Amino acid sequence: MADLVLMTDRLVDPTFWKGKRVLLTGHTGFKGGWAAVWLNRMGAEVTGVSLPPEGNHSLFDTVVKPLPITSHILDIRDREALAKVVKDADPEIVLHMAAQALVRRSYREPVETYEINVMGTVNLLHALVPCEAVKAVLIVTSDKVYQNNDDGHAFTEEDRLGGDDPYSSSKAACEIATASLAKSLFADRPVKIATGRAGNVIGGGDFSEDRLIPDIWRAAEQGQAVTLRFPEATRPWQHVLESVSGYLTYLQQLWFDDADRLPSALNFGPRGGEVITVGKIAAEVQAAFGINSDWHLDQMKQPPEKSYLALDVSLAKSALGWQSRWQPEKTLEKTVAWYAAYTGGQDMSQMTLSQIEDYESQKT
Repeated sequence: MADLVLMTDRLVDPTFWKGKRVLLTGHTGFKGGWAAVWLNRMGAEVTGVSLPPEGNHSLFDTVVKPLPITSHILDIRDREALAKVVKDADPEIVLHMAAQALVRRSYREPVETYEINVMGTVNLLHALVPCEAVKAVLIVTSDKVYQNNDDGHAFTEEDRLGGDDPYSSSKAACEIATASLAKSLFADRPVKIATGRAGNVIGGGDFSEDRLIPDIWRAAEQGQAVTLRFPEATRPWQHVLESVSGYLTYLQQLWFDDADRLPSALNFGPRGGEVITVGKIAAEVQAAFGINSDWHLDQMKQPPEKSYLALDVSLAKSALGWQSRWQPEKTLEKTVAWYAAYTGGQDMSQMTLSQIEDYESQKT
């Protein structure tokens, strides 16, 4: 696999993606939106499948919608509609990001969470069975797929899957379903199917509910301090481009992996498993937004969350040559710059592309 890494001085190789037919689910979301922009920039023929964006602000409406990609607004739980789109798209590569990705919502909507995260993935893989062109499929899950006992160790890909909340366990179940279908439905097919587990992702263009950076941005817009639920909790924060670069690099190498040398699952997170508390991130981002007041502790009873979460990403480095490029300071700088430009009415397509270009030029 080393020959592929050396094809270019950048792990994500534009020459590989040019002209490739890519099915991207979740393209109206945060990570999916960044992936859509990057793939389009490299000349991929992107077909997007997703629910409509939520709320009054979205990366999709601002940056992705004007792009020359084929966009289908549909629910991946609709098996027949999804199968028709997959057949018409005839993808060579699939990046599956569509999900119910919010932990607190999963407590309120557990049935929908399992339907989307498990059966939605099953529907997609089943729809891909008759597609003769497809060669590489990456199912994006989460860093929360591991059975987390809060013992402080960084999870490796060999750790036990689990999850105490509906979101985490739905993603663990998605991992199990994916591995099973890869071995059964695709047993006689030259299709490489893998899963990617990314750490907590931040960056411009995330407007979701119950996420730290969007909550801080909304508080800044209202001239208020943000309210935090678990300020002492630690997470493996990384910029959205880190995870997307990992996914794209993984897919490239899956395409060429004729000898089945690649792992079937990889973690993507900050270099060295670095973790930072929620409170520290909040304080630094508030300062960057010009908020002088401190955050406030939410006194309401909250659904439980794990205190400690870290990933061991050494396997991604040894298998792909991938490791994170941006230190926490630059990650926060780029994140705040995007929101500031958005608030200031700047050209967000240009801002988004410039950050991708900057990331590409960064040495590992």
